[in-house]
Amino acid sequence: MTVTADDGTLFAISDLHVGHAANRAVVESLRPRSPRDWLLVAGDVGELVADVEWALGLLAGRFARVVWTPGNHELWTPTSDPVTLRGVPRYQHLVAMCRRLGVLTPEDPYPVWRGPGGPALVAPLFLLYDHSWRPDGLASREAALAEAYRSGVVCTDEFLLHPDPYPSRWDWCAARVAETARRLDGSDPALPTVLVNHFPLVREPTRILRHPIFAQWCGTAATADWHRRHHAVAVVYGHLHIPRTTWHDGVRFEEVSVGYPREWRPRPHPPGRLRQILPAPDEPAAGPEGIFRF
Repeated sequence: MTVTADDGTLFAISDLHVGHAANRAVVESLRPRSPRDWLLVAGDVGELVADVEWALGLLAGRFARVVWTPGNHELWTPTSDPVTLRGVPRYQHLVAMCRRLGVLTPEDPYPVWRGPGGPALVAPLFLLYDHSWRPDGLASREAALAEAYRSGVVCTDEFLLHPDPYPSRWDWCAARVAETARRLDGSDPALPTVLVNHFPLVREPTRILRHPIFAQWCGTAATADWHRRHHAVAVVYGHLHIPRTTWHDGVRFEEVSVGYPREWRPRPHPPGRLRQILPAPDEPAAGPEGIFRF
């Protein structure tokens, strides 16, 4: 069967950071190719609740379905935001907002993409990180955090992302991983999955970070086999601001971030290029180690 744009496409994007005026203009430019297109938004839409609502509301009015999972920035509680909720209550507030907009979240039943390349279960995940991705020689999260502070490479989450009512972000992460694993294990094993998370599910994409110590804020070792265990045809993530396609155990991983204007302006391609997830795009010629850069 010949697939055309009218059949619909499952697209993805992340790290819109609409607090920057140039990025807000990028979001305003996003359009579906077909009225049947879906859009996966893999976190870091913005820091202020009002900005997140504006962006997701705009996209929900254009795409047949929008699926969102939070990044770390949505979970910040900046002093400039009139919404002063922290931790789990802030996340729950964002979920309620999404439901008013008709946007699906990790708390909703996982939808099934039945367009070209499907059927596939689309699973938005909210998992956080637990400081298990540490440099060699650092045996504990306490040692890794101490080294980060010593070197001056410290994620802003340490000051703005509160875990309330959990005692720590890694405790919140453990609870999210356990609950999400239970849900995925209970899903239809006959359906392949598209796993969508703000943070990469495997550590390999973080190996090229300019500051390797930062990887401790980028994911958890607990998800290292999820792409195999849950029969993923694609894994979508952001957070690293290094948009590219990589392959791990034969599974396609798509880093779909826009990033900050200072990052995307020097690139040869314009920002806001929606990444096609399904149907699987034609594969470009592989670069070193099977990495495709965008």
